Amino acid sequence: MKVNKYRTHMCGMLTEDDSGKSVRVAGFIENIRDHGGVLFLDLRDSSGVLQVVSNDDSIFEGLTRESSIMIKGTIRKRDEDDYNEKISTGTIELLVEKLEVLNKSKNILPFEVVTSKEVSEDVRLKYRYLDLRNPKVKRNIIFRSQVIDYIREIMKEYEFLEIGTPILTASSPEGARDFIVPSRKYHGKFYALPQAPQQFKQLLMCGGFDRYFQIAPCFRDEDARSDRVYGEFYQLDFEMAFAEEEDILEIGEDVFYKIFKKFGGNKKITDKPFPRLSYKEAMERFGTDKPDLRNPLELIDLTEVFEETSFRPFRGVTVKGIVVKGIASKSNSWFNEIVEYANSIGMPGIGYFKVNDDMSFAGPIDKFLTEDERDDLIDIGSLEPGDVIFFIADRSKAYQYASLIRDELGRKLELIDENEFSFCIIKDFPMYEWNEEEEKYDFMHNPFSMPQGGLESLDSKNPEEIIAYQYDFVCNGIEMASGAVRNHDLNIMRKAFEIAGYKEDELKKRFSALYEAFQYGAPPHAGMAPGIDRMLMLLLDEDSIRETIAFPLTASGSDLLMGAPTDVTELQLRETHIKIR
Repeated sequence: MKVNKYRTHMCGMLTEDDSGKSVRVAGFIENIRDHGGVLFLDLRDSSGVLQVVSNDDSIFEGLTRESSIMIKGTIRKRDEDDYNEKISTGTIELLVEKLEVLNKSKNILPFEVVTSKEVSEDVRLKYRYLDLRNPKVKRNIIFRSQVIDYIREIMKEYEFLEIGTPILTASSPEGARDFIVPSRKYHGKFYALPQAPQQFKQLLMCGGFDRYFQIAPCFRDEDARSDRVYGEFYQLDFEMAFAEEEDILEIGEDVFYKIFKKFGGNKKITDKPFPRLSYKEAMERFGTDKPDLRNPLELIDLTEVFEETSFRPFRGVTVKGIVVKGIASKSNSWFNEIVEYANSIGMPGIGYFKVNDDMSFAGPIDKFLTEDERDDLIDIGSLEPGDVIFFIADRSKAYQYASLIRDELGRKLELIDENEFSFCIIKDFPMYEWNEEEEKYDFMHNPFSMPQGGLESLDSKNPEEIIAYQYDFVCNGIEMASGAVRNHDLNIMRKAFEIAGYKEDELKKRFSALYEAFQYGAPPHAGMAPGIDRMLMLLLDEDSIRETIAFPLTASGSDLLMGAPTDVTELQLRETHIKIR
């Protein structure tokens, strides 16, 4: 490190080998302790903590915790009885010769820095600069930097070129609300912050760059969740020209595998190639396109079994089943907790049977079943004595409910290995989905994706049957990346957007750059975008994605540190031609 008037050494880097040396260190006062009339000061910097002692206790008078100070003194070895094995400098201490207060802290702190993670999030974020002094919090931010450095190494090994794309751009339908920015120079016009660099990276491919990447900021006005921050997030955005789906999937696998192998500790990682499931298969087996494959439970389809049933709640609806082996002996209270969970997610209840030793069923629904229905259940569910089969029935939400029940059973039965990163790739997504409210087809995924079968598929198939070259990477039930083979043909683009209700004039206006670029020899291209914040959340084993970000907004989208969103002046409103309604 560079020596200056404040420090010759970092606190945590000093060792017994430095005994007898005169040093200068600087940092924050973590604590002042009185041990039998002898005062000790703990000095913290970004490298660690160093114990400080003085022959003159008056030198510590008037000091407050979290003040920044500079100390000059001599390193000496502690008595063996005073060793502190919890810190790296636990066998040495600094005997003070000079102490200078660089900036005194208030005497009363909003929280104890070393235990800040136990404080409410709102208080932590309001005083985030203090929260970041907590070594556990700081470690996450340092870790973030290390992971991003390594990502850049990987991408450059693959000969990708890092290129930045604009932050001020045009509004675009990416699947969420835009943040819009009023223009001062153009009356009544607005910029938008990019939901993703989607169009720009496609234009880079049109511009003859074979391989592009960036650590891209993305802005979406959508509500926060534990795995999604409000407002701003970062992704590894990359694109390849003259590429097929498999080219991107192989690079994506390698990127995830290398990152999780290097930073994932001793946790098991799915071997390459990752399991690949079609969207349809994932929904049928797990009820979701984000399955947690650590959970061995799978769904079975029982809709046909109950097609003509006399049990009315199962008739004319989708019926899914989950078979759990050998749990019939669980207590009634255990099963009641499953019923309570089903109620909590909006189900009217959940039916289940226990399989008796004689292969009869124990459960209130049994009296409604025919012998054929019982035989079908035994056959389809491969039922054995001691098994339990749970039923999830609903007209429109059977898959959603079944997926949640599967997850809950996996948790309660401790079937999920917490020491594993289980990856899979979900592909072959439907191109369109029906919007009942607007009575039209919407793009299900990325609107710029290539339909499988190209123009012929768009012309000859019902929209529900059209499959796109789209894919997601999933880890432990969390979507980690989305990508697609892009549409690079103007005729296909026209037809694809026409099905989604866009007239050509609107297409030209909203996507004018791509509309024009596709007429000048645009190459086939494909790409994907792993979410960096989500990667970090899993690698750090944090429950909230906000723990991976230096200055996150709250879950409600406010910035308690800077006070945003704020009012602006009447002059600012006038300059941007805005009037508040």
